[in-house]
Amino acid sequence: MRIAGVASAFPPQYYPQQVIASALQDHWSETMERPEYLGRFMARVGVEGRHLALPIDRYEALTDWGERNDHWIDVSENLAEQSICRALTRAGLCEADLDAIFFVSVTGVAAPSIDARLINRMNLRPNIKRIPIFGLGCVAGAAGIARAADYVRGFPTHNAVLVSVELCSLTWQRNDQSAANLISTGLFGDGSAAVIVSGSARETFGPEVLATSSSFYRDTEDVMGWDISSDGFKVVLSMEVPNMVRKHLGRDVDNFLAEQGLSRSDISTWIMHTGGPKVLEATAEALNLPDGALQVSWDCLSRAGNLSSASVLMVLEEFMNRRRPAAGSYSLLAAMGPGFCSELVLLRW
Repeated sequence: MRIAGVASAFPPQYYPQQVIASALQDHWSETMERPEYLGRFMARVGVEGRHLALPIDRYEALTDWGERNDHWIDVSENLAEQSICRALTRAGLCEADLDAIFFVSVTGVAAPSIDARLINRMNLRPNIKRIPIFGLGCVAGAAGIARAADYVRGFPTHNAVLVSVELCSLTWQRNDQSAANLISTGLFGDGSAAVIVSGSARETFGPEVLATSSSFYRDTEDVMGWDISSDGFKVVLSMEVPNMVRKHLGRDVDNFLAEQGLSRSDISTWIMHTGGPKVLEATAEALNLPDGALQVSWDCLSRAGNLSSASVLMVLEEFMNRRRPAAGSYSLLAAMGPGFCSELVLLRW
């Protein structure tokens, strides 16, 4: 099993962080006690700019969840098609070569799901197997690769595509001034990414998926997720997230690598979900990584913000297409998310 191609796609609207901060500051100017602090706060989350699903001046006019979700469907179709087409081109494949499609998102809902809509839009084969997945949040990029690898392990002549679309800006709660919502509006961006995973009988030249691992931490449902109401998705984001990383990630990684006869010292590159400054710092601490080991994740966070499930795929794209590791070296791809849980994927280049 190998990763044959990976590519991202973004909405055309891109705004420096200070422009987004200014717009939110104007919105909350009459209700927030010290709105001028918002810009200072948003300058500290490690994000230089973000893509938004809509032009920034259109958000003020969004009135309800249904309207926001309609935009999510329209933009998701566009971005999913773009990222899949780019990933197929990089893999040297075409739409007819796809045997299964996994779709992950946690920022909108649709029935028929986005993967179904893509069959007509992209003229995919009508017998393609569809696996839409909702609710995994930030962990879904790594989990999606793992599930796609499980699929092609059973069908070694097949190609599976994982496509993630997250339009976090369409979930912003305009009347919520909680710390969790302020962090969310300052950190999360919009984008899509697609990964082609090919079975062992296919001739491809990307990294080999050697093994995967899932870990669920009991009684941690309140750490991260959504409260869903008539206003849409209200973020649940506990201050305990970095502590969860410190508590669990090192042990999970060591146990997983030991099962493969490896240790942390055998890993040459770390393909980690971008999380945010505190999450990346906690990750480096939990794994005792040297300075610079997570630089690609920091760079992706700065350039586009936290893209939820698409984040770790954006980091993978950077390694695969622009900073490719040495042949024969190992990488660990990892993400954590609602549950609370983690997913690990061991790669060999």
